[in-house]
Amino acid sequence: MIKAIVSGAAGRMGGRIIHMLEGAEGIILAGALERYDHPAVGKDVGEVVGLPPKGITVSGLVEEVLPKGDVLIEFTHPEVSFSHFMQAAAAGKAVVIGTTGFTPAHLTEIRENAPRTRVVLAPNMSVGVNLMFKVVADVARVLGEGYDVEIVEAHHRMKKDAPSGTAIKLAQVMAEALGRDLDKVGVYARKGIIGERTQDEIGIQTVRAGDIVGEHTVIFCGIGERIEVIHRAHSRDNFARGAVRAAKWIVDQPHGLYDMQDVLGLK
Repeated sequence: MIKAIVSGAAGRMGGRIIHMLEGAEGIILAGALERYDHPAVGKDVGEVVGLPPKGITVSGLVEEVLPKGDVLIEFTHPEVSFSHFMQAAAAGKAVVIGTTGFTPAHLTEIRENAPRTRVVLAPNMSVGVNLMFKVVADVARVLGEGYDVEIVEAHHRMKKDAPSGTAIKLAQVMAEALGRDLDKVGVYARKGIIGERTQDEIGIQTVRAGDIVGEHTVIFCGIGERIEVIHRAHSRDNFARGAVRAAKWIVDQPHGLYDMQDVLGLK
């Protein structure tokens, strides 16, 4: 039986992951982690997330919970997730990271330290979104240079990073398929007299409003026609199920860095 530790246990994603662990086969909740000053620390995690008592107390210390599990599931904030990853890697624990907003320096450190353990790093754990990554890359390769590429993403008003990690990943896979450098062709805002759209640019636009769970639209627009690929998340449960699936998968893998494409066998 795989033993999982959920970081950010009292948060929106952490709570749903704990709920998904309830019905999962081959994996159980073994530890719950929150920031040291969170009001949930010291309480039974079941009480915190709306389940019957679990006999597991929410801890505020990563070093206290790491020995209890085989895999750490991280959906918190970039600085916190990075710190927890480094400690988990040093302890040889597998890690699943769904946190977005990492700096390039963070990502470099994660890649360099991944060989010390086993890590799934993915901006989106949804099966549908990861299929979308593959589909839009294939569409971009087939359509080639004759179609303008735009991405529109929408999330709830509480989301702190923009564009979403998923939108950035979509742009990256299409830029690679088209042989472009996203750092040079990515356009993240338009205002005023900006001139004609360049052929190579990839537009990435952001909406933040209400309680939108997550929507991503990729637009391929040519002369006389438009193709749209859309993913809409109706709840966070798809992401939570994907995280649990990744946690079950990663424990038995060779040391290294993986993503959800590996987990789902899409590569």
